[in-house]
Amino acid sequence: MNWKERIILLLLASVNFTHILDFMVMMPLGNFLMPYFHISPQQFSVVVASYSISAALSGFTAAFFVDRFDRKRVLLLGYTGFIIGTICCGIAPSFGLLLAARVVAGLFGGLIGAQVLSIVADTFAYERRGQAMGILFSAFSLASIIGVPLALYLASRFGWHYPFFLIGGLGIIIIPLIMRYLRPMTGHIHSGVRVKPMAVLQQVFSNRMQLVALSLSGSLMLGHFLIIPFLNPYMEFNVGFTDDQRNLIYMVGGLATFVASPLIGKLADRYGKHATFNFFALLSLIPIFLITNMPAIKYYYVLIVTGVWFVLSTGRGIPAQAIISNVVPPEQRGSFMSFNGCIQQMFTGIASLVAGVIVIKQPDNTIQHYSWVGYLSMFIVLGCILIARRLGRMPLQPAKA
Repeated sequence: MNWKERIILLLLASVNFTHILDFMVMMPLGNFLMPYFHISPQQFSVVVASYSISAALSGFTAAFFVDRFDRKRVLLLGYTGFIIGTICCGIAPSFGLLLAARVVAGLFGGLIGAQVLSIVADTFAYERRGQAMGILFSAFSLASIIGVPLALYLASRFGWHYPFFLIGGLGIIIIPLIMRYLRPMTGHIHSGVRVKPMAVLQQVFSNRMQLVALSLSGSLMLGHFLIIPFLNPYMEFNVGFTDDQRNLIYMVGGLATFVASPLIGKLADRYGKHATFNFFALLSLIPIFLITNMPAIKYYYVLIVTGVWFVLSTGRGIPAQAIISNVVPPEQRGSFMSFNGCIQQMFTGIASLVAGVIVIKQPDNTIQHYSWVGYLSMFIVLGCILIARRLGRMPLQPAKA
């Protein structure tokens, strides 16, 4: 990997870091935002959901035309709008304007993820893409280790506005660096293959390989995010964690994945994406079972289990994204990855709803039926292995003019 490729990956990882941090920090900020704006938990959940919904809608809309433009320009447009929306969140004087700012941030943020993945896929050959995806995924780890704790410290020390100002300030630094160091990405435009906007959706639904890839992406998000919504309350009320100990779950897990992500990417390139995915998916069943059936034990044992779970979940995601990004030719990749982003947003929300239906909260705040959520997650992960195996047997279909 030469220095130009390293700069591109560093910039894209920085974009991912701020983008992910904006999403991750919203839930903990509820303790600050609800009393400040005098809103109910239901109203706060609308603020949180507004970003995902608007991002999914913009990503879906962009899929019909995004491959007609330079990927660098689309990324700059989306990221600039996202940063402006995030800064507006920090200065919002009312609940209504905060909600509007989150919608704006989501509308532009919905363009970011697909463009980042498409640029990586266009820049790195499939044989080297696993390592590139591993570095890209390290942004999630850094957001867990550094971003969220720092943002919450700023909120408690100076006020809830400052986490948004932190993200906005980083974005103001990153934007000119993207303009300078990221070259125009127009190879897909000059490939000679053109797809009419209205035919994009038809191509996805008529291409079995793309449908299977989208089902793999959605199933992975569903299986993973079934565990997330009730992890904190289960650890507090059932296992007996304190606030500081619960924060350690994300710090330890983030640190572990930060170290492991590049190694996982190299393993995927060396031993094959499908073999690496199957290996980590099978191993991840063990911590899923242990977490969702956890008794009241010493917290450092729990940190070991959750840390391993973070690493193994990342071990599924890195080769899976490399596999999914390869099911379409470059001239269709931006559109397809936009659909992929929509599917991920959708199934993340579905996972939370499903977990909420299954789990029961007792009068003493303890969580019941969390183990059922774990069993369902394990079943879905096993299904992902079968989907990935089917995907590996399908030949890449050429683009249609």
